[in-house]
This record gives sequence, C-alpha cells and structure tokens, in this order.
Amino acid sequence: MGSSDHHSEYLARAVAALTPEGTARVDAILAQLAQSAGHDEWLVKFAMAREGEADAHALAPLEVEPGQMLTEPEIDALTTGFMTIRDTEHLDDVADWANAVLALLQDEREHHGLG
Repeated sequence: MGSSDHHSEYLARAVAALTPEGTARVDAILAQLAQSAGHDEWLVKFAMAREGEADAHALAPLEVEPGQMLTEPEIDALTTGFMTIRDTEHLDDVADWANAVLALLQDEREHHGLG
C-alpha cells in the first residue's frame, strides 16, 4: 500500500469497528450529505461510497474513488464538515470513522496538489 493511500488501512479499521448504532449514525450523516449535495454527481457518489463501506463494514474496490473527482472547494467543505463531526460526535466509533474520512480527504488534497 503506497504512502498516498495511507487512509485505506485506517478507513478499513474504522468501518470494521462501527457498532450497529454507529452504522445507523453514519448512514444518517451520509444521507444528509447526499441530500445537501443535490445534483453534484461526485459529492453524491462520495457519500454513497462511504455509506456502502459503513454498511458492509469493509472497503469495497472502487473503479474510481469519488474523492479523486472532487474540486478544491468541495474537499474544503467536506473537510470542515467531517472535522465538525469528529469533534462533536458523542459516539467514539463514528468520531473515529470521521477522522478516517478526513485522512482520505487529506490524501485527496495532496493528490490535487493542495497540500
């Protein structure tokens, strides 16, 4: 696993550790994200990919990681949102999952040269 993909192991551990209550909370968070994204195809796909991982408690191989298709403003907005979730969430497993998603977003920032 390359250094540019360091989020994968962390995210895999985080989704595997989600409790049933945590999974339900993650699904609710991601449903809100998808709804607020409206017609933004890649934000919706990002939310759906994360929801699929949470529901399966495992990472699934993706043909294209939706995070790679996000714009700088989208990455910034998601980063702010997931930092808020991480910092305010009362369920430890959900906070850890949000932190793992932040690692993925940081990798995408670096991939985009925003770093």
